[in-house]
Amino acid sequence: MKRRKFITLLGGAAAAFPLSVRAQQTSTVPVVGFLHSGSQAPYAQMVSAFRKGLSETGFDDGRNVVIEYRWADGNYDRLPELADELVKRRIAVLYASGGSVSALAAKDAARGIPLVFLMGSDPVKAGLVSSLSRPGGNATGVTLITVELEAKRLEILRQLLPSLTVVAALINPSNPNAEDVTNYLQSAAKALGLEARLLQAATEAQLDAVLGNLPKANAMLVGNDPFFVSQRAKIIAAAARNSLPAIYQSREFPASGGLVSYGSSLADMYRKSGVYVGQVLKGIKPSDLPVQRPTTFELVINLKTAKALGLELPTTLLASADEVIE
Repeated sequence: MKRRKFITLLGGAAAAFPLSVRAQQTSTVPVVGFLHSGSQAPYAQMVSAFRKGLSETGFDDGRNVVIEYRWADGNYDRLPELADELVKRRIAVLYASGGSVSALAAKDAARGIPLVFLMGSDPVKAGLVSSLSRPGGNATGVTLITVELEAKRLEILRQLLPSLTVVAALINPSNPNAEDVTNYLQSAAKALGLEARLLQAATEAQLDAVLGNLPKANAMLVGNDPFFVSQRAKIIAAAARNSLPAIYQSREFPASGGLVSYGSSLADMYRKSGVYVGQVLKGIKPSDLPVQRPTTFELVINLKTAKALGLELPTTLLASADEVIE
């Protein structure tokens, strides 16, 4: 090949990738760092949704992008170390999901690397962005608005159980927004004339202890936390064992045998954050991508579990359900 033609081809190949990506890569294929506070197996569906979002922007893992995964397996203390490991891989984009704990660890490690997050709490309050519409800096992403939904979940429990008086509320104290969730939950319960008995678990051992000695209550509310998503089989089994109607944060719970969930679609949020990662890879600055919030919420009911609990579901609640699992 002639020297002039070779140089022309080389220049064209370089232009195919954003300057911000090329500056951080030693090869022509960019690397996306994927940081998560949970475990790989329970989040397989969400990872698939994330990769689908990436694919929608033209990036496929193993073809023109490489995804490097780091899982904390519920040990939040490991997140800073895992984030640093990813940064040392000279990644093009750092993606953090699995709650604000992951996003905050990623922020500290990113050091100017574009950051896309998926979290349940307020990213402005957490100091990740300046505002939702104009993030500023090097970070943007998706927030699930979880704290504000606890009141709605309590209302749904009241519809299921008109005689409801006491709710056992499972919270992870290691979650950065645990205090906000607790205060909001207590206030919402009081407004409905309910008593919320708090249960705290941040590790598998603590969760086993809590589930093995549940307090007397009419129902249970499981707070939004990636650790609980990864432990959903254990939590659902304990609720069934104690004949305790329970409400959860996402569809993954009733799909696994839980009674009911209300919240945004986790899979859709992972897909949207995957799209954002792809857009950043194409050269769009995170500061130009407004933080996304869910616009729709889904109510999912497992009819088989309701029958096992002997519950007569109100027709109005069934009519408003987005999905009834039989």
